[in-house]
Amino acid sequence: MKPFIIAFCAAGVALLSGCVNGPTSSGPYSVTAYKPKNPENVRVKVSLSKQNVYVMEGDKMLMSAAICVGQPGHGTPTGNFLISSKIPDKRSGEYGFRVQSSGIVPAQVSAPISGNYVGYPMAWWCEFAPGYGFHQGFVWPMPRTHGCLRMHKSVAPKFYALVRSGTPVNIAQSQPEDATTNVPRPQDYRDPDPPASFLTSSAVFEKPSGQLLVEQP
Repeated sequence: MKPFIIAFCAAGVALLSGCVNGPTSSGPYSVTAYKPKNPENVRVKVSLSKQNVYVMEGDKMLMSAAICVGQPGHGTPTGNFLISSKIPDKRSGEYGFRVQSSGIVPAQVSAPISGNYVGYPMAWWCEFAPGYGFHQGFVWPMPRTHGCLRMHKSVAPKFYALVRSGTPVNIAQSQPEDATTNVPRPQDYRDPDPPASFLTSSAVFEKPSGQLLVEQP
């Protein structure tokens, strides 16, 4: 059910029609991300209709990946933005858990529930507007967030490495790259919920091993 993956940037409504774009991947999901020659020339393009993100350097595509976007009523804002902040180990200030002596229970920060509040992890946060950002999370095949743009756990750290404060972001219903780029979609949304003990620990922010960005051919 993904209660808090759904809750902090998610939807409770399953909108299935017209939302699956590109084949789904069976097994591990990974995309190639190329190292930019000039990081200042990197720009990000988001297609809401295709639920894809394209990271570009000029006409060169450095990375393309599936994302999950805002549901109706909580839509992802459109327009031109800049990456304003980056936090690799960000936690939600609104949704999360209360850690009690008897266990861990889901709770909003404002709920009158005893225990120490620990926000839901939003790893590899890259904010593009106040309260909106790219971050790691389950990538459903339908719009399901509260406006944030969620990326697969193998994609989020690569995106984080590609962008910097000031990187331009364009979010629109469609992008020219939609017609020429086939982006597989992961099936991580089928995975079981991680245990609350893991989600409230520092282990949830474990950094990936190996090289994130590869040299351009």
